[in-house]
Amino acid sequence: MQKVILSGNEAIARGAYEAGVLVASAYPGTPSTEILENITKYKEIDSSWAPNEKVALEVAIGACFGGARSLVTMKHVGVNVAADPLFTLSYTGVRGGLVLVVADDPELHSSQNEQDSRNYAKFSKVPMFEPADSQEALEFTKLAFDASEQFDTPIFLRSTTRISHSKSIVGLAERRSDLPEPKLERNAAKLVMLPGNARKRHYVVEERLQQMEEWACQQRFNRVEKGDGKVGVITSGVSYQYVKEVMPEADVLKIGLVYPLPKQLIRDFAAGYETLYVVEELDPFIEEQVRAMGIKVIGKEKISICGELTPGRLQKALFDKTAPTEDNSPELPPRPPNMCPGCPHRGVFMELNRAKAYVTGDIGCYTLGFLPPLSAMDTCVCMGASIGTATGISKVLSEEEQRKVVAVIGDSTFLHTGINGLMDMVYNQSASTVIILDNRITAMTGRQENPTSGYRLNEQETYKVDIEQLCRAVGVEHVKIIDPYNIKLTRKTIREEMARPETSVIITNRPCMLVPRDNMDKRMPLYVEHDKCTGCKTCLRLGCPAIAWDEKNKKSNIDKIICVGCKVCQQTCGFDAFLECE
Repeated sequence: MQKVILSGNEAIARGAYEAGVLVASAYPGTPSTEILENITKYKEIDSSWAPNEKVALEVAIGACFGGARSLVTMKHVGVNVAADPLFTLSYTGVRGGLVLVVADDPELHSSQNEQDSRNYAKFSKVPMFEPADSQEALEFTKLAFDASEQFDTPIFLRSTTRISHSKSIVGLAERRSDLPEPKLERNAAKLVMLPGNARKRHYVVEERLQQMEEWACQQRFNRVEKGDGKVGVITSGVSYQYVKEVMPEADVLKIGLVYPLPKQLIRDFAAGYETLYVVEELDPFIEEQVRAMGIKVIGKEKISICGELTPGRLQKALFDKTAPTEDNSPELPPRPPNMCPGCPHRGVFMELNRAKAYVTGDIGCYTLGFLPPLSAMDTCVCMGASIGTATGISKVLSEEEQRKVVAVIGDSTFLHTGINGLMDMVYNQSASTVIILDNRITAMTGRQENPTSGYRLNEQETYKVDIEQLCRAVGVEHVKIIDPYNIKLTRKTIREEMARPETSVIITNRPCMLVPRDNMDKRMPLYVEHDKCTGCKTCLRLGCPAIAWDEKNKKSNIDKIICVGCKVCQQTCGFDAFLECE
């Protein structure tokens, strides 16, 4: 068996390949993004980015109804978007196996909330596996497809940031070649969820869960690891790794199928201990169910419900209150997040700040417009919420105040869930302004393609959605397209559109600086002529990482290595101190 080192995401992609998957669909979202990017290595799989997670799941559903194994991936908040088809899919069941990989983000490293997706498993009545390392990520992916077809159900595979991005040794196997060929098969009573059909299917779902609970008690992915017999621990996922490090002598019940829980196995294990811990991140998902079985355990009264666990945090929570929770080595210099040099969003947010706009923001690179020195974002809820939020706020304001409200959204996010909000804004005659920051890529998650980029996941050229025509098609009469590097035009356009008594849209048309194919107009970096610089610090309000302050000389400087020559700083300087290098 060939052995390699893979991250959890790479291992899931490999597991999908070995399982014989034919279709994979996703919307990018950290920490799940790399799964689809790695699946592109396997040409046997049709892999694609979808406009949002709901569509991605529906694509996978269609493939599985056609008899093929299909994979869909998303981050935890993506399940909120995909929940509508998910809950009904639980009733219909599958033909080919369908696995939904959800990557949770404890500690909110790159997310707007810290929700625990295990609750979705229970809520939707969809079984869930949870791997503890890269090898299990691969094995559980294949196991999930087998279980999906055995029990006629979609299956969740839950990862977390640490599992997704940590690397460990993985043994590889060959791709399955014994699966039946996909073909159409009619079974309307099973797949058409009218009330009369759905009522019958609910009984099937409940029976299925009972069967899986009994089956899981006999499977090796739920196992007991013997220690000294004094203390018992029930755990799963990455928490298992922390338990083994902090409590090496404990007896451990490692759970691989976290829903439905193997209750008889838990009862048998718990009977041997006076002291029994449940160690898990985020919600007391396992703990509450174990307590409901009448078993006394120690859990969230000691272990925080917020944030991710680490060995240090677990040690401190259970045993040593004086123990450090993290590494005590000297701190590195702070490195706050920032827009890249030359980011086309920077000038827009500077002008929104100057216009004293009330900015309803969205999810993407431009969320960084909240941070100083730009400080030009007032709300941010979820993907696509900026436009609907602007409409709602404007409903309760005076006519004069309404015109201060500006929604800001990116191209990928607009296609994800922003279009409906714009239709509502026009239909209900809101006076707000929408700025669509079209940088022709899904930038924040690593520059993935989307329907506005003109390319598919496999870099094949495809149709490019015309955002201007899309806005006009839903009824927006006033649509302006601007170059955000032209600060004078950006300022003029923003203020003109904010003054309108009806819905208007501004579209910026500069691509992300990190997408080489869209940046053929190479520009020379700038430098600061110190004889002209007065030290007014106006340029520092841009927050550009290429501009630094020379405290000794009380002047600004430019790092020519990272300056991309966008000339936004040149346009903000009133003393012509920013010049182009020769």
